[in-house]
Amino acid sequence: MEAFFFGYQAFTAKADEMLERRGLSRVHQRIVFFIGRYPDLSVKELLDRLGVSKQALNMPLRQLTEMGLVQGVASPTDKRKRLLCLTPDGTSLEESLRREQVKLLQKAFAQAGEAAVDGWMAVNRALGDSRQA
Repeated sequence: MEAFFFGYQAFTAKADEMLERRGLSRVHQRIVFFIGRYPDLSVKELLDRLGVSKQALNMPLRQLTEMGLVQGVASPTDKRKRLLCLTPDGTSLEESLRREQVKLLQKAFAQAGEAAVDGWMAVNRALGDSRQA
């Protein structure tokens, strides 16, 4: 557990600093990550991916929208449905956060070796699958 705790702390440290400079937190990072990964995601789909309530998502999503990082547009097929996408500034933020974390992972993967990376990926998939169950 301790290795997992300290590994996660190292993984999030640089991103946390970058977010803090903008008055944002990890919840904001998760939102921009999923919107960036799945453009035109509906609010309902984002709620499902994050596993949070509408109430929990409301404030951070509104903050990101007010900061010009996320925008919502009406669905062409259902005007009641808002589709979320990153603005150019939102895309830039998401890419810079991800780039720092990818660099850290690449360095750790190079040190650990291929078999360890395969094992780490399998563990993470199993953890993700247990969340779905």
